[in-house]
Amino acid sequence: MSKFRVLIIDDNEMAREGIRMILESDPVFEIVAEGSSGEEAIALSEYWMPDLVLMDIQMPGMGGLEATKKLKEAFPYIKVVMVTVSDDIAHLFDALKKGAQGYLLKNMEPEAWHEYLKAVAIDEAPVTRELAFRILKEMSPKRADEVQDHPLTEREHEILVLVAEGMSNKEISSDLGISEHTVKNHLKNILQKLHLANRVQIARYAYEQGLVGKK
Repeated sequence: MSKFRVLIIDDNEMAREGIRMILESDPVFEIVAEGSSGEEAIALSEYWMPDLVLMDIQMPGMGGLEATKKLKEAFPYIKVVMVTVSDDIAHLFDALKKGAQGYLLKNMEPEAWHEYLKAVAIDEAPVTRELAFRILKEMSPKRADEVQDHPLTEREHEILVLVAEGMSNKEISSDLGISEHTVKNHLKNILQKLHLANRVQIARYAYEQGLVGKK
């Protein structure tokens, strides 16, 4: 697996040190720079072009949410993961709406950080069923007669539904009897056809269109 270049943004020096220690314990992560504000997040991202930005939410000046929005507008390919001590679901929604790909709590075990960040970096972070339901509740539900036909093939439709149900590429591969490489290619086609950016948006689309029902 190739290395992932990481930028750490947190106004607390001890927090940055803790994050750095977690990531340095796995050689797949290369920390290219650190910053302490939203303004620095944008400037450092432009200079270093990292794969991942680990962004604190609450910082003096430009906070993490505003910085994420501006960063994603300028560099949409950079993955942003919010890192916080708060498990407030409102913060999670705000982060996703601003374009973040993920959300990590600072008290999680290092192994969980490694696994999750690798999944985010290669676009395989699964969307949990609970998260999909909560996202759906935040959105205005569409009436059945407003549901539009989508240009997906039957196989792409199958994969879209499984992604929305929280399955990883490996699980989808096993379930459908196809290779993970094939699953990834189908996902790329789905994202392009539906003009979506990531698995979270796929899940939201599926729920809005009534393709996945509540259980």
